[in-house]
Amino acid sequence: MATPLVVSEVAKSFTMHLRDGVRRPVVANVSFSVKAGECVVLGGPSGVGKSSILKMLYGNYGVDEGQILMDHDGKLVNLATAEPRTVLEVRRTTLGYVSQFLRVVPRVSSLDIVAEPLHARGMPLEEARTHAAELLSKLNLPRELWGLPPATFSGGEQQRVNIARGFITDHKILLLDEPTASLDAKNRAVVVELIAEKKAKGTALIGIFHDEEVRDAVADRILDVSAFSPRKTAA
Repeated sequence: MATPLVVSEVAKSFTMHLRDGVRRPVVANVSFSVKAGECVVLGGPSGVGKSSILKMLYGNYGVDEGQILMDHDGKLVNLATAEPRTVLEVRRTTLGYVSQFLRVVPRVSSLDIVAEPLHARGMPLEEARTHAAELLSKLNLPRELWGLPPATFSGGEQQRVNIARGFITDHKILLLDEPTASLDAKNRAVVVELIAEKKAKGTALIGIFHDEEVRDAVADRILDVSAFSPRKTAA
């Protein structure tokens, strides 16, 4: 499918339970699409709803109204209304996510944390570990750390494990939430290269990048989320 992701008229608000149930609108009439091989960057000031949009795309946040249509194994799935089982299946094979923070798994080595998504999809463990080692090496994580759990790593080291885990699969759609926030210039350049490789393979990418240099290097299009302000829509 040339356009694996279509978002149509999506709205989101939060209920403030500590303020007598007041509803706070976040975004309204969010509509855009992402083509295969394209990287769309969500832009706009802090607090405008960029992270909320990513979380709705991944199914972590519910949607008040609208559609999130994805090409999943040749079928069109509306993630906004999909059953939890379907959401998990979409995440397994179609939709990847790289967050700002690594969810540390106790007593599991960094190498196996990165290899796990491939192994879960049927690849033999040793082959998955080989691919994981290639990515960790490319991201300049010292080899002596590969066999250790990342709980005690620095923020930048943990983020490199996180990025390797997110980029190791061949998901058609990949969400990126500030993947370079904790990285030095050398490893930010590696991530830019990894994104370029994904684009060349036809992956559709949607990301948030506060680093202007990285954003300019990877973005095919910048989507100003301010345009989806509920106040602007109401006006």
